[in-house]
Amino acid sequence: MKKIIFIFLLTSQVFFAQSGFDKGNYLYQKGRYQEAITEYESVLATKHHSAELYFNIGNCYYKLNKVAPAIYNYEKALLLSPDDTDTQNNLKFAQKLQIDEIKVIPTVGFSKMVHDFTSTFHYNTWAWISVGFSTLFLVFFIGYYFSQITSSKRIFFVSMFVLLFLLLISVSAAISEKNNFKNERPAIVFDEMVLVKSEPQKASTTVFTLHEGTKVFVQESLENWKKIQLTDGTEGWIEKTAIKEVK
Repeated sequence: MKKIIFIFLLTSQVFFAQSGFDKGNYLYQKGRYQEAITEYESVLATKHHSAELYFNIGNCYYKLNKVAPAIYNYEKALLLSPDDTDTQNNLKFAQKLQIDEIKVIPTVGFSKMVHDFTSTFHYNTWAWISVGFSTLFLVFFIGYYFSQITSSKRIFFVSMFVLLFLLLISVSAAISEKNNFKNERPAIVFDEMVLVKSEPQKASTTVFTLHEGTKVFVQESLENWKKIQLTDGTEGWIEKTAIKEVK
């Protein structure tokens, strides 16, 4: 009986989520963007998340000229589907509505080379590449073990070491990207304007001012304050209610 109730609840949730998503799409097509957001967010309330859902919510907010929630939802969509070109393009359009223009200071040297290489793929993709290399390694090992021809054995043997080397690289890249993903805490400024302080208290000196839609990275938290860093390396303290973390 309990299993039947569980299956019923599960299927009803899926139906409700799909119904809300379809209603949201219909309302979006009719230009009723705020109502569409309500339907889409009703799906989120059932804990059904998808890149397409966040993408559609971002589009609604963009149509309503609400910069911060549009950028926030596009960023959420990219977490689930980092290579989606439609989301990347729409995010760029939304970012043009920002007031703040923060420069990006690129890393240099060996660390930049490593980061550029590992960031080529998402950590899940690197994991699948590792699985592929390990499978090929097993195939070449079987070929080496059963081969009766000396030249073939040499080819299999050398190939095994090459594949082992590639396997180690792909595993290392997956671990590196996974760690970067865990340690990076992006957030979007939701307040229309907020003063960033030198210390976690209102009476401290104002370092700079930020406006809605700007992307920051949370470094640490202290009571009602969060230490943030911009892409140009500038740091300061901001009240936690002024920003919304993407993950």
